[in-house]
Amino acid sequence: MIKNKNIPLLEVRGISHNFDYPLFDNINLTLERKQSIAIIGVSGSGKSTLLNIFCSLLKPICGEVLYDGQNIFNISTKRLLGIRRKKFGIIFQAHYLFRGFSASENLNITKLLSNNEIDQELLVKLKIDHIMEQGIGELSGGQQQRLSIARVLTKKPNIIFADEPTGNLDKKTALEVMDILFEYTQIFDVGMLIVTHEDDIAYKCDHVYRLNKNELEKLK
Repeated sequence: MIKNKNIPLLEVRGISHNFDYPLFDNINLTLERKQSIAIIGVSGSGKSTLLNIFCSLLKPICGEVLYDGQNIFNISTKRLLGIRRKKFGIIFQAHYLFRGFSASENLNITKLLSNNEIDQELLVKLKIDHIMEQGIGELSGGQQQRLSIARVLTKKPNIIFADEPTGNLDKKTALEVMDILFEYTQIFDVGMLIVTHEDDIAYKCDHVYRLNKNELEKLK
């Protein structure tokens, strides 16, 4: 749980980063509870890199990312890993499911690590309850994506970070999945940050930003 509910769920201050060229400079953002934020932008603009910084996977050149009022890049590695494991739910484009295991076994690993029960109703909503005994290699890209979302939500994270969470889904299923994620943020009093190239998905969020010319431009 967050110790102080009077502070933002996540606060980003003055984030800058580059590789061989500048990606973004002086990025500031605040995520509150029950709030969803989408970041859009052209391919290669740095959206995924920005999300990786927000969720602690990449340290920026300069700036701070505050969770529970503390800069996550100034705490011990052990504590940061604990936050990433228990408090942050990261939905990757690549899914990172355990191949050689069944869908059910993938969820059971998360169940053991989080001490949370698997929500059978969630599996029904995601339309993956019937594929639990199938191996990961037998699943379609869309099924793997929904399974990875179920795995993240089983953790009961305080913040969902999602990189193209509906990229492998048809339009109807994508909207249904987003509704599930929005519902989760409201029921469990958490926040969500997503990166997407789909404007109609982005504009279902409370706030929309475009990463353009190294800056975040607020669109909604």
